[in-house]
Amino acid sequence: MTEIKNIVFDFGGVLVDWNPTYLYSKLFDNETEMNHFLENICTPEWNIRQDAGRPLVKATELLQAKHPEYKELIGHYYGRWDEMLGGDIKENVRVLEMLRPKYALFGLTNWSAETITIAYNRYDFFKHFDGIVVSGDENIVKPDPKLYQVLLNRYNLKANESLFIDDNLKNIEIAREMGFHTIHFTENVDLEKEVRDRGLL
Repeated sequence: MTEIKNIVFDFGGVLVDWNPTYLYSKLFDNETEMNHFLENICTPEWNIRQDAGRPLVKATELLQAKHPEYKELIGHYYGRWDEMLGGDIKENVRVLEMLRPKYALFGLTNWSAETITIAYNRYDFFKHFDGIVVSGDENIVKPDPKLYQVLLNRYNLKANESLFIDDNLKNIEIAREMGFHTIHFTENVDLEKEVRDRGLL
């Protein structure tokens, strides 16, 4: 088995607890109406376009023109975006800190280039990374293999020497196809146990 030298982390859902309901539960009195808004107006598909590099102002204006009855609520999506951050996922940050002395650490994230700085300023754990690739900077989002290749090329990494941790199964499947070792992180996964079982700690 090839020795693992690098650990690659996704951020949202692995190290950062991000959820639009943290904001919109303050703005809606009715949970059903909130869910309708997030599933049909400010959808994940709309948000991923910003992770792929579309400017937040343009995205907001286009959606407000399409749904003028929700203009104010749409404006809050990025206007109060920081309120969607629920905090760091402490048990996983602890694993990150335990891995730091032994491995090179990298980030590979689908994230808007305009909002990632808010996270950088809020969470101390970003100081542990040797390199980070943000989809919004590259205009490519996971699971496009091109984004993974940016990481490999930029930091001179080999996929088979790297462990990739992500909460999105499609992202994990592409990583596996490219030769990465992987951990699919879900709410039922103990990340520390997973890395110990692989002999990494």
